[in-house]
Amino acid sequence: MADKSERAQREEKILQFWKENKIFEKSLEKKSPKGEFVFYDGPPFATGLPHYGHILPGTIKDVIPRYKTMQGFHISRRWGWDCHGLPIENLVEKELGLDTKKDIEKFGIAEFNRRAKESVLRFEKEWKEIIPRTGRWIDMEHAYKTMDSSYTESVWWSFKNLYDKNLVYQGFKSMHLCPHCETTLSNFEVNLGYKDITDISVYVKFELADEPGAYFLAWTTTPWTLPGNVALAVKKDGQYVKVKKGEEILILLKSLLEKVLKDGYEIVQELPGKDLIGQKYKTLFDYYQ
Repeated sequence: MADKSERAQREEKILQFWKENKIFEKSLEKKSPKGEFVFYDGPPFATGLPHYGHILPGTIKDVIPRYKTMQGFHISRRWGWDCHGLPIENLVEKELGLDTKKDIEKFGIAEFNRRAKESVLRFEKEWKEIIPRTGRWIDMEHAYKTMDSSYTESVWWSFKNLYDKNLVYQGFKSMHLCPHCETTLSNFEVNLGYKDITDISVYVKFELADEPGAYFLAWTTTPWTLPGNVALAVKKDGQYVKVKKGEEILILLKSLLEKVLKDGYEIVQELPGKDLIGQKYKTLFDYYQ
């Protein structure tokens, strides 16, 4: 039995033909009557091996430059490496057994930076084998790195031009924070740690503005959002009840009565959810009044 399938062998022959005859290089040298076509291709991290999430978009990205080349455009297809510091720093910290910033300072910042730079392209060899094997045409021999001074300077130059044209503004956005790195997390990074767990929840009472001692009963798993609360939702075709519990009147769905209160209550009134629409209640916090 052959080590490789006939299809794999045929693909490798084609790749070898492209390489020996410099087909990719010739496609860049051919006449381009329609001029330059700029195609932005976000570079991957080199701290990990290529996977499906790289191969699929990489294949799609390869289609566009090929198509535009056939239309008569010239497209520079230069590979790049994203050298964003945090992933590399975290990797080096684990390898060196460092946990805090003080550990890094004690180890030596200059030496730590040197180790981080050495780790940037640890899987370069594997990338250079796998990406061409997918049939993608791209220049990996003259790859740029985002940590290169020339690249950094170009970023600052671009930012300055945007700033000079009043296209930059300062604003505020609530972000998740990594307690270890002491930096913000991207939405993608936050979603990576998402999982279903069993946890405690919170019941909150919102007092009616025109009926002291009467409360809407709400349930939430995100109590940290309550300071910004501006509205409550009701099920307009649901059946609600007003119940007396101790000295208070609570309003909640009838179907949840046994689950939430169990016993020790008295039903005072039943009413449809539509009758609650437009009711006003007092905010939990008076910071904004």
